[in-house]
Amino acid sequence: MAKKKASTKAKKGKGRKPNAAFMKPMTPSATLAAVIGSSPMPRTEVTKKLWAYIKRNGLQDRVNKRMINGDDKLRAVFGGKSQVSMFDMTRLVSNHLR
Repeated sequence: MAKKKASTKAKKGKGRKPNAAFMKPMTPSATLAAVIGSSPMPRTEVTKKLWAYIKRNGLQDRVNKRMINGDDKLRAVFGGKSQVSMFDMTRLVSNHLR
């Protein structure tokens, strides 16, 4: 029996469109600006800068990598909590974006 070759044509010009809501520049609050800067930026860039800050300062919990330990600046963003999960972090940070 002869096997049929599967068509492997790539779709041309069909890229994934970025979500406009995530790409809209948001202005961080003064509390969040102390961590990532005060210029307006998309949510995706806010997340990148926040993770860069966490990695640079060694704030990710060594045992449970899903937990973020807050220093003085992040504790203000986290509503006074000294430790939050990375999933809660995104919710808490969104409260500081306008």
